[in-house]
Amino acid sequence: MANRLSKIYTRTGDKGDTGLGDGSRIAKTHDRIEALGCVDELNSCIGLVYSCELANNIKTCLLDIQHDLFDLGGELCIPGTTIIRQQHITKLEAELDAFNENLPYLKEFILPGGSTAAAYCHLARSICRRAERSCLRLNDKEKINQDAIAYLNRLSDLLFVLARVIARLNNGEEIFWQKDRH
Repeated sequence: MANRLSKIYTRTGDKGDTGLGDGSRIAKTHDRIEALGCVDELNSCIGLVYSCELANNIKTCLLDIQHDLFDLGGELCIPGTTIIRQQHITKLEAELDAFNENLPYLKEFILPGGSTAAAYCHLARSICRRAERSCLRLNDKEKINQDAIAYLNRLSDLLFVLARVIARLNNGEEIFWQKDRH
């Protein structure tokens, strides 16, 4: 593999614009950069979850997701590129069904927490929702891959289920919202 970055700072973005993968430059405040940043933040947060002590099947799932999110970032970095496809969504749905299979039905809303790893997973879920909203805002102005948007929607569901699974595996417990606590 050739060296991709020999120098980390380039000074090319000092005036508020940044380069895309196709060589064009846009403002750092552009919706595309916002969406790209949210996907990057999500990937970083999933890395935080991954760094916790977890079952191998969860770690494998999270690592696959991180690769998918890096690919999604590539899509956003090169307008018109499509990498995330229906099979990525189908794989998430299969993971979602498998992890959800043995969980008890929910009767109340869950507050983020349960264990450190579960709380990080809830944080990743909320960042995922923001990434989805950012991609939708971009899509309102410039059409982007609809499978990428569906992927983020499904991923937030999977992260919710993973947070529930992780809370149980780490001897944590789900904290239920109590609407009549006052």
